[in-house]
Amino acid sequence: VQLQASGGGLVQAGDSLRLSCAASGRTFSNLDMGWFRQAPGKEREFVAAINWSGTTLYAGSVKGRFTISRGNAKNTVYLQMNFLKPEDTAVYYCARGWGTTPTEYNYWGQGTQVTVSS
Repeated sequence: VQLQASGGGLVQAGDSLRLSCAASGRTFSNLDMGWFRQAPGKEREFVAAINWSGTTLYAGSVKGRFTISRGNAKNTVYLQMNFLKPEDTAVYYCARGWGTTPTEYNYWGQGTQVTVSS
């Protein structure tokens, strides 16, 4: 499985961004997928995940603001981020797996930078 994350950028607090993660290499529709983020000097932290049945998980810090979903083509996962805050600034990674810890994921994309200015 190869994962390609995109959609990051520089926005102001309160703005929205949609990140995309495109998978290739095998059938994607039944894969469990997640998003993590890592800010400078901090550990990689869980953001959101979606499993094969559509069940979702969210970190408390993003619940109600971020939404994870699958694309119609089934080979893309999105992370819609609304009401962004400066503390959301990080490199965002998509990964294949299920759970809230990085060790539960076995394939990772290269990351996309999200910067939120105050």
